[in-house]
Amino acid sequence: MWDSVRLRDKSADGSFVYGVKTTGIYCRPSCPSKRANQENVRFFKTPADAEGAGFRPCKRCDPCADPDARIRALIDQACRRIHASVDSVPSLKELANEAGYSSGHFQRLFSAIVGVSPKQYAMANRRDRLSTALQVERTVTDAIYKAGFESSSQAYSKANTLGMTPSTYRKGAAGEIIRCASSPSSLGTVLVATTERGICMIEFGEHDELMPLVMQRFPKARITHADADLSTLIKRVVSLVDSPLVRTVLPLDIRGTAFQLRVWKALTEVPAGQTVSYAELAARIEQPTAVRAVARACAQNSIAVAVPCHRVIHASGDVSGYKWGDDRKRELLDRESQVTERKKPS
Repeated sequence: MWDSVRLRDKSADGSFVYGVKTTGIYCRPSCPSKRANQENVRFFKTPADAEGAGFRPCKRCDPCADPDARIRALIDQACRRIHASVDSVPSLKELANEAGYSSGHFQRLFSAIVGVSPKQYAMANRRDRLSTALQVERTVTDAIYKAGFESSSQAYSKANTLGMTPSTYRKGAAGEIIRCASSPSSLGTVLVATTERGICMIEFGEHDELMPLVMQRFPKARITHADADLSTLIKRVVSLVDSPLVRTVLPLDIRGTAFQLRVWKALTEVPAGQTVSYAELAARIEQPTAVRAVARACAQNSIAVAVPCHRVIHASGDVSGYKWGDDRKRELLDRESQVTERKKPS
């Protein structure tokens, strides 16, 4: 503990406080105040213990403040730093130094709060810039430099940030091959569309309604129909719909903004048989005031069941508002609930 005080180790904040007998003040380990002599220092597990011993809190480091809130503030600051950096993305070491942590510890904190690593967050942020710039700039090259890439080759080498190359994205996925297949399921016809990276769409609906959805999303892509590999994959999707008891891991090609990806990742972490409210989901991605934006991201999900937006309900318990129909949502939740009941020990 003395080493943490001596080094002003921010990662030790919240694990203990220390009091200085000569001043009657107690501090958090990272307090920037002048360091006390070791012989005058006493250690306490909590601020309450220190105050019970007659010490008062330091006004400079505020040891009574919630350490989790302080960490979230530091992560928010890092996110703002990444957003503000167009020409060069700050390195993990730079971000960690600014927050006062080691690189490894900062990365763990960032990933736990944001849901992705700083590098992944920066890539998603740059992808957002590029996708926006491609729609407004005069040329692809102008958009690439506007988004902060140093060269066209760099943007094309990182084409997976858009799910396709910048020029392909600008042209409505021209040249990209989208494979499609549909199959009956217990909840109606289900369509699966895949790229070479994985499933990019799972849709429910009438057969003649589904293909136009793919063409609308990828207006200039080359749409092909099922082959043997896709036939096997769609059977796994139908199994996920019909038999939630069977654990199925599917390859996914999820495309969206940085915010959407955070929401959808959080959705995949909601276990079958459980539900969350939109407010709870917003809290899980550390955006408690973004309830409407979270609901909008759920509505924009194009990969049904595998990205389980059906597990999000209103705080009142109402299940309405499901993109693929409220009856389907109720049935999916009922099936998953039955699976959960079966797993309970007798």
